[in-house]
Amino acid sequence: MLIDTHCHVNFEAFNKDYKEVIDEAMAKNMKLINVGSQIKTSQKALDISHQYENVFASVGLHPTHLADEEFEREEYLELAKDNKVVAMGETGLDYYQLWADTPEEEKKIKEKQKKLLKKQIDLAREIRKPVIIHCRDAYQDLVNVLKEEEKDLKGVVHCYLGNMKFAREFLDMGFYLGFTGIITFSDDQELIKVIKQMPLEKMFIETDAPYLTPEPYRGKRNKPVYVEEVAKKIAEIRGISFEKVASQTTKNAEEFFRI
Repeated sequence: MLIDTHCHVNFEAFNKDYKEVIDEAMAKNMKLINVGSQIKTSQKALDISHQYENVFASVGLHPTHLADEEFEREEYLELAKDNKVVAMGETGLDYYQLWADTPEEEKKIKEKQKKLLKKQIDLAREIRKPVIIHCRDAYQDLVNVLKEEEKDLKGVVHCYLGNMKFAREFLDMGFYLGFTGIITFSDDQELIKVIKQMPLEKMFIETDAPYLTPEPYRGKRNKPVYVEEVAKKIAEIRGISFEKVASQTTKNAEEFFRI
């Protein structure tokens, strides 16, 4: 069994064929976590999860959607209480494109993102579920926020692309790290070092479908069954069997998300 702990079959890219895509994964005895990024996609993730025994949902507001949606706590709380919802998120920090004209405006956007992250962490604590965190070009600020908020908090930094220093900080706080198809074509030696040295017991595999398609499928729309390529690459980097990676990452996800 493999578990794709982070995909978006609830997104528009799968509007026409999400059932076929999920059925393909179910035929391989997989489990999936469909992750929301706004209220609409969070609701859809939950709706889809109720159609399949081994499909689960996460609900949250992504930092890049702050420009077009306010975080309505009660709306998200209502979704998050459902027993098919296994986490809050994805939330986090994304400084890649802030669309700010001045340093002051940039600072305001960053502070707004941090406040949003803290609100969703607070909600995760209330419902006693973990948080799925997105981070792009913001690892130091993320570490700082999580150190302030780490009491009674469990979570995963998804699509991890940072160095060993930040990996240790997240791991020391009890966080897990998720890896995507990027690792199948990246030559980032720091990232490879993290995959090689971190505890396998703290690792998840994920696709982020429809994005970040792994080799040998680059150029195509990503989908959950391709998570197998992520597991294969981790096995290659660590010099262990594919079966070992598959069984341990599955165990990790089942225990962490209680699925």
